[in-house]
Amino acid sequence: MITLKSKRIRLIDCLRGFSLLGILLANMLIFQYGMYGKEFLNLFHVPAAELTAHNIVVLLVEGSFMPIFTFVFGFGMIMMKEGLNAKSRKAGWPLLRRFALLMVLGILHSTFLWDGDILLYYGLVGILLLIFMNRKPKTLLVWCCILLTLTGLMGLVPENKNDKTAQATNQRMEAYVQKTVTLYAEGTYGEIKHDRNTANPMGDRPSLVLVALMLAPILHMPLFLLGMYAAKKQWFVDSELKRGMYRKGMLIFLPLGLLLKSYKLLFPEMIGAGTGVMLGGSLLSIGYIMAFALIYSKYAPSRLLERFEAVGKLSLTNYLMQTVICTTIFYGYGLGWFGKIGVIAGCGLALLIYMMQMFVSSWYITRFKSGPIERVMRMWTYFSLSGKAKRKKAPAAAAEM
Repeated sequence: MITLKSKRIRLIDCLRGFSLLGILLANMLIFQYGMYGKEFLNLFHVPAAELTAHNIVVLLVEGSFMPIFTFVFGFGMIMMKEGLNAKSRKAGWPLLRRFALLMVLGILHSTFLWDGDILLYYGLVGILLLIFMNRKPKTLLVWCCILLTLTGLMGLVPENKNDKTAQATNQRMEAYVQKTVTLYAEGTYGEIKHDRNTANPMGDRPSLVLVALMLAPILHMPLFLLGMYAAKKQWFVDSELKRGMYRKGMLIFLPLGLLLKSYKLLFPEMIGAGTGVMLGGSLLSIGYIMAFALIYSKYAPSRLLERFEAVGKLSLTNYLMQTVICTTIFYGYGLGWFGKIGVIAGCGLALLIYMMQMFVSSWYITRFKSGPIERVMRMWTYFSLSGKAKRKKAPAAAAEM
């Protein structure tokens, strides 16, 4: 029998696993066209049907599944804090060690495997989130709403297509993408690694880097904070009794997010199109979270949900394995399919890889308690070979005089 507590945790594992499916579908565009190439599909002679498929991926997936993962990340921070507090331990240093290791893994991942890494960024944001860890739920929600509002307002700033600096940057990026078409499809591991670590298609514009560093937290912090809020408000405890909340959230945020993202696709030149993509992605992700929670509350336990859960329990290992598999398939030191199979086939390949991970993960967790990367993470976080936090011993009573 599933207890309420275990079911709450299993729901979060399932949600984490579900988010990895969308992340893989979105990342497939980067794996087969490159970080910058996915914005220049015309250079790959993509037919109309493929462009339609690309727009569907942009509408339903891109920018709306990574926020789910950030939500779960924030949720997990609070759960970890509460677990440590229950053992009379403070959470600050363990979390700081965890985020430091995430940053190290991110640097290794981006240097030696792929330039689409998110682990370094998550480690950095995690450190920033420590400021909010002990804040009241209302404070977390207020900041979430403030940052979401700022995100929407930033999208109102119109793009100046006549700006000469922007035009020069665009031309530089296009020339770089043309070079990668051959390099990434035929190059050796050393050649691709060198390009990944040295190429600078944006040019020497430190102001762009500064602006990006300033804007990134505003764009992504809302879902981190919402996850922390959800954990403190126990959104997923007694999930059967909260179907009304899940249903209401789904009916509000799914259509609102889709409407905003559609506006960007249908009217890219209109004022507010930026708001559609910047705000719509986050709102759609909230709709997905509510819809998934509603489905889980009705149908768990089921074999499909258990497989999502298995993927979620090994999320870090599975995320890194997606990189290993896909770079081997698309880059020149593997099959060399870079820019060749198209968006539709890429989506099919993503589903196939994810299905394989579902079955392998389900098999793995019946034999091991945690994935290899997760085990290292827990050992480092808790400074324990067992990967578990030890209960702090109460100080001995003072001896009577």
